[in-house]
Amino acid sequence: MNIDDFHRKIAISLIMYFLALNGFAQKIVGLDNWYNHETNPKTGKIFHYTWEDTQNSGFSQLGDVFKLHGATLKTISGRAEAKSLSDIDVYIIVDPDTISENPIPNYIQKDDIVAISEWVKTGGILLILANDRPNCEFTHLNQLGKEFGLHFNPVTLNPVIDKKWDMAAETNLPKHPLFNGVNKIYMKEVCSISVSGEAKKVLVDDNQTYIAETTSGKGFVLAVGDPWLYNEYIDHAMLPGDFENLKAANNLVQYLLSKSR
Repeated sequence: MNIDDFHRKIAISLIMYFLALNGFAQKIVGLDNWYNHETNPKTGKIFHYTWEDTQNSGFSQLGDVFKLHGATLKTISGRAEAKSLSDIDVYIIVDPDTISENPIPNYIQKDDIVAISEWVKTGGILLILANDRPNCEFTHLNQLGKEFGLHFNPVTLNPVIDKKWDMAAETNLPKHPLFNGVNKIYMKEVCSISVSGEAKKVLVDDNQTYIAETTSGKGFVLAVGDPWLYNEYIDHAMLPGDFENLKAANNLVQYLLSKSR
């Protein structure tokens, strides 16, 4: 280990210690792997938006950000119910499967919606990450979203041709904790969100809402029209240096953990 690696490990340890003092270390972040349950045709293993997937398709790097902020990761491998949600603080549902992704998809059912809604009302923090029209199962996801005044529209916005990255650039960012110190993010091929009731628009571009939020009882719901911060686009492995998705990821994690009671 060289001296730079040593100093980096010490710095991370100190950060995690002070975050633990703020209570983040007790937070458990559960990532759904039931409604999103894809199998890699080459390996036969579950992949795509999972903590364990370290390829471009995974959430391993977002998981690292959560861990850096003192949280513990958990995979929710079954349907949402009171028991499976009872010990988690943040629940992430991402890109529910279509038939083309999973021949026998696990749709969000009425009982699941009741369990999730009750969990949020008692203080749960729900993050819903949708996707664009061909890649997300909207019908049942919107039955869940209706409980919170959120509707995911089956469209594809921000398409990108080749590597013309700026076609998916968002620069007119609002004054919001998600975008503290952030000037430019990348959101490719997303759906839009319609809001009703108490739900509020967060990120709007050309009259299309990409991020929205709301409260329900003691809990909180954040909705994004895209998986957004998976490995392919969380840092600069793919993106040019002026995009700040990693900084936005840190803001997102802090925002969600701070909302949790």
